[in-house]
Amino acid sequence: MKIRKNDTVLVIAGKDRGKTGKVRSAYPEEERVLVEGINFIKKHTRARGAVRQAGIVEREAPIRVSRVMLVCGRCNHPARVGFRTLDDGRRVRVCRRCQEVID
Repeated sequence: MKIRKNDTVLVIAGKDRGKTGKVRSAYPEEERVLVEGINFIKKHTRARGAVRQAGIVEREAPIRVSRVMLVCGRCNHPARVGFRTLDDGRRVRVCRRCQEVID
C-alpha cells in the first residue's frame, strides 16, 4: 500500500470528495485508511454505567485507499506514487508529478 500514517491525502471519490486530511492510521490488510475529519458515521452506543452515556456518537470510519490520493509536499498537488531504489539500496516513494522523494 502506497499511503502511510501521517501522509496528507485528498479524497477523490465519495461524499467527502475534495476534502483533505491527515492519515491517522493505515490498515494494509483491509486496504483502508483512517483520515482525520473524513467519512463521519453515526454510531449508536449503549450506556456503560457512569462511564459512558447512551446516545448517538459521530466518529470517523476507515475509507478505501483507492478513494484517496497522496498530496505531494513539494508541488502541493495530488499525485500518483511510484517507487525508486536509491544508490544506498533504500526503496523510497516518489511523486510521479515532480519526481521528488516523499520518504
